[in-house]
Amino acid sequence: MTNYTVSEVAAMARVSVRALHHYHEIGLLEPACVGANGYRYYGREELLRLQQILIHRELGIALSEIGAILDAPDFDRLAALKGQRERIAGQAARSAEMLRTIDRTIADLEGDPAMKDSDLYSGIVDPKKQAEYEAWLEDAYGPGIRDHIETGRRKMESLSQAERDGMMAELADIEQGLAAALRDGIAPDARSLDPLIARHFAWVTASWGRDAPVAAYAGLADTYLAHPDFVARYERIEPGFVAFLAGAMRSWAARQ
Repeated sequence: MTNYTVSEVAAMARVSVRALHHYHEIGLLEPACVGANGYRYYGREELLRLQQILIHRELGIALSEIGAILDAPDFDRLAALKGQRERIAGQAARSAEMLRTIDRTIADLEGDPAMKDSDLYSGIVDPKKQAEYEAWLEDAYGPGIRDHIETGRRKMESLSQAERDGMMAELADIEQGLAAALRDGIAPDARSLDPLIARHFAWVTASWGRDAPVAAYAGLADTYLAHPDFVARYERIEPGFVAFLAGAMRSWAARQ
């Protein structure tokens, strides 16, 4: 069986010697043996463990957690690799689709008229993320919300592509108008925002596929503030936008 020095392993794995020393110091990756010369030597088992460490790191798991995962009595390296392969393959497929979307957008901006507006988001909306969001809604509002989710889904699926594009264009116009008001220093409870918020209310109820009470719309403001994905989305539009939008929604609803 071949044993490798720390320098050879670092070169193979494309990590630094210092990183391998650190893994040794914290008990995450012990060498197979330490020679009389003080050199660390690594065998096949250590190489496979290092592979798992690096895969877990790429998947966003902290070093402090990796050791516990790898040292758990029920840890199965083969099963772990199969699960990791499935997860990474899904990410790769989505990344490949996103790359194609970016390429099509570049072509569109360079004058290629063939790209549809709806293609701008291909590969960017993650079905798994949508499922996680729906589960979050059920946890937050109870199983009764599932009927509303399904109603909204059926509504969106019933629309033609042109109708969907029109809805997204309407939403973007509303949000940009509100972002401009935020930049201009208009207070979220200002009545001058009423036309924009009324349009937003109409857009929300259309996407829900049902008439909804104003109180439900006001409650949606809480969802925007509570869910990190909504916060991240709205803060990309304009810093402070999520709180501004939520405040404007509640103020408008209170006046109805």
